[in-house]
Amino acid sequence: MLSALLALGILAALIGLVLGYAAIRFRVESDPVVDRIDALLPQTQCGQCTYAGCRPYAEAMAAGEADINQCPPGGETTIHALADLLGVDAKPLNPEHGEHSAKTVVIIDEQVCIGCTLCIQACPVDAILGAAKQMHTVISSECTGCDLCIPPCPVECIHVVPVEETLRNWLWPLPGEDTAGVKRHG
Repeated sequence: MLSALLALGILAALIGLVLGYAAIRFRVESDPVVDRIDALLPQTQCGQCTYAGCRPYAEAMAAGEADINQCPPGGETTIHALADLLGVDAKPLNPEHGEHSAKTVVIIDEQVCIGCTLCIQACPVDAILGAAKQMHTVISSECTGCDLCIPPCPVECIHVVPVEETLRNWLWPLPGEDTAGVKRHG
């Protein structure tokens, strides 16, 4: 029994050393410019910019493949911040990508919800909880207001509500904060 524990301990140590070496040797450095651009974006992951989310859009901007005026949720504030960061002239929001509007979140009318899970599958930030054939609900502090859950809903039980502006959220929240300005854990 003691030899089995000793063998497992030695094996665990060897695996730990190999994993530690691999983590250092094969570490992927991220581009600090992409990180800074991504931090300025509203993190709605809505796809209105024609990219799959805010990070791919940031990567495209850093590579010179996308313009700074493709983010309707960020609006003029984000465009000006991106222009300052990248040293380019600010320009108006490109209307092909949509219009800037007030910050919103969605709510689900739980009396009407049939539990089809289509909204859960459409939500890019996992802000909707529920199970098949059970009612669903939205975690409003996680909802980015992208509205991607609305089109797939067969019973139209998802409604858009404006986010009340406070001193903490009058701009898009900082990364790691929800719309109420509360630090997220994790």
